Amino acid sequence: MSHLLALPPGLTVLAILACFLAGAVRGFAGFGLSALAMAMLAAFIPPIQLIPAFWFLEMSASLILMKGGWADADRPAALILILSAGIGLPIGLSVSLSLDPTLSKTAALAVLIVLALMQVSRLRLPVLATRPGTVATGLSAGFITGIAGVGGMLIALYALARDIPARRMRGTLNIYLLGGGVIGLVVHLLIGTMTAQAATRGLALILPTLAGVFVGQALFTPRWERWYRPACLFLLIGLAASGLLRLVLAQ
Repeated sequence: MSHLLALPPGLTVLAILACFLAGAVRGFAGFGLSALAMAMLAAFIPPIQLIPAFWFLEMSASLILMKGGWADADRPAALILILSAGIGLPIGLSVSLSLDPTLSKTAALAVLIVLALMQVSRLRLPVLATRPGTVATGLSAGFITGIAGVGGMLIALYALARDIPARRMRGTLNIYLLGGGVIGLVVHLLIGTMTAQAATRGLALILPTLAGVFVGQALFTPRWERWYRPACLFLLIGLAASGLLRLVLAQ
């Protein structure tokens, strides 16, 4: 596996564990796959290398979770989010490509922490529930995906602002991630971030990711959401903060 991922053995094990855990969070909460995996790996691998690899993981998880999610989702809102995110993504990727690798890692981890704290505080921005707010959310999510690969967390904040049920939020997120993934592939290919190495890494990590998704899906019980969601967010904050500390100490 190390030769497929082009990583040292220890980092290969960490990548597999990160993708399994991130998949479990995605299967349960409907978001957080790229966010959690990024929090665990960004201190070691430049985000611009991780983002296209995560495309394969998000698409695989979205296809698995599509059953049932289509009926639960707010499809008109998901379509607006997908189209506007398609505009924001290339802008974010262009910025990420221009950043120094260390600065890119720092920015990605900082964005993760801010978005996670916003979710923990259950910050509600009523403007997000409007049509212009939906467009702005999609644009911002696309941009953040290009910087840190975690646009899905901003979409989860959008769902929180609209105060929609957990199943509806999971369904809307799933359609957004699936549709956005199709546009994302085109953007990655045009910009050149979908390299052979990124594709190989993404394909190699699909299996542990889907194993985690199935575990998380089996554990999904609405009555647990009150406790599970904050636990996942605090875990993400802790991992991202430790990654930031590691970067600071390495200077």
